Amino acid sequence: MRLKDKIAIVTGGASGIGAETVKLFVREGAKAVIADFSDHGQQLSEELNGAGHDTLFVKTDVTKSEDVQRMVEETVRKYGRIDILFANAGIAKDAAGHELSLEAWQRTVDINLTGVFLSDKYVIDQMLKQGTGGAIVNCGSIHSHVGKGSVTAYAAAKGGVKLLTQTLGIDYAPKGIRVNAVCPGYIDTPLLAGLNDAIKQHLISLHPIGRLGKPEEIAKAVLFLASDDASFVTGTTLLVDGGYTAQ
Repeated sequence: MRLKDKIAIVTGGASGIGAETVKLFVREGAKAVIADFSDHGQQLSEELNGAGHDTLFVKTDVTKSEDVQRMVEETVRKYGRIDILFANAGIAKDAAGHELSLEAWQRTVDINLTGVFLSDKYVIDQMLKQGTGGAIVNCGSIHSHVGKGSVTAYAAAKGGVKLLTQTLGIDYAPKGIRVNAVCPGYIDTPLLAGLNDAIKQHLISLHPIGRLGKPEEIAKAVLFLASDDASFVTGTTLLVDGGYTAQ
């Protein structure tokens, strides 16, 4: 087991990539905190605990400093420490710049960038107190690297995640805390559920591999970055995008 007895937090852990990562982490021996604003996280926790795993659901709004601090406190209260964070919570609602409301911009940046910053900030603080290092994986995107029309706020936020990851990777490497980001292509998750078939087919056509990604494929990349297999990897991004950015 690659994460035996490790304590991991997954934000946005109730569905999609987050839920698949939680499931993979516990199969690899971790104890997992499912942090999500959705109460579906409680259902997932109960299902996994019923299967013999050890998980905790903490209802969390990652845009609120007090919520993220409570997430850390409840994790430490139950498990004693934090070894891994997957800062994954995000939304994908956007428009072209002149059509994008300030409210929509702020909401996207608050969740997709500020939420990652707050999660990293308070988990790193706890890891420093522990003095035993740790692994943080942020959820970036192909749009951390390349733009696309009408993904104005999303691309801006995910670009910020890339540079945040690099900066934190430099700052905390001497303390044994590795900080990396996984950057998925378009993945078949609830975020894409509302799209019509024509748009989905267009998105598929952008990937040389000829399909959308699967949440479990991203989870496996997160597992690598969170595990000791990536012990010499920090401050970088891992693209898992079916060739999208190779073109």
